[in-house]
Amino acid sequence: MATPMREHILGVAANLFSNRGINATSVDTIVAEAGIAKVTLYKYFKSKEQLIVEYLRQYDDKLWKRLKEATGKSETAPKAKLAGLVDAILDWIGDEDFKGFAFINATVEFPQLESTVHQTSIEFARTLRDTLTQLAREAGIRKPEALALQLALVIEGAAITETTQRGSGAVDHARELAHIVINSAT
Repeated sequence: MATPMREHILGVAANLFSNRGINATSVDTIVAEAGIAKVTLYKYFKSKEQLIVEYLRQYDDKLWKRLKEATGKSETAPKAKLAGLVDAILDWIGDEDFKGFAFINATVEFPQLESTVHQTSIEFARTLRDTLTQLAREAGIRKPEALALQLALVIEGAAITETTQRGSGAVDHARELAHIVINSAT
């Protein structure tokens, strides 16, 4: 249930998680930054884990909304649509405000396979690969899963490199590599 207070708490937590890290952000820090009592946070989120999962879901929703807006032309040829999606993701990675993919960051901070946060993060990575696979399939690529994995490796590698080495040219090199991979796929 979306209420202004719930959204306020989630917004404060999202900002802290993306700027400081999830594990480095305590519930006490969230409530202090939000200007609320701890009981108020727990009224809307039963645990920090639930808050983290909601943050990841919200991040994913915003990501896909942004990508849909950037690639919304339905009349585009399937291979061009695939390249357009990759370009939109890389454009976002190149944005100076990009702080890494939340699902990658959360997977690193929660490496235990049984963790709900880890499992949620894996779902989001799978959605990216599934979307790339579907577009590759629509483009008539014979091995769409292989192309999707190759593109995911390029995208995720660019995200990590650009986050840790701003201005390295990672996005431009990733874009060039992605287009080579897409254009050579049959």
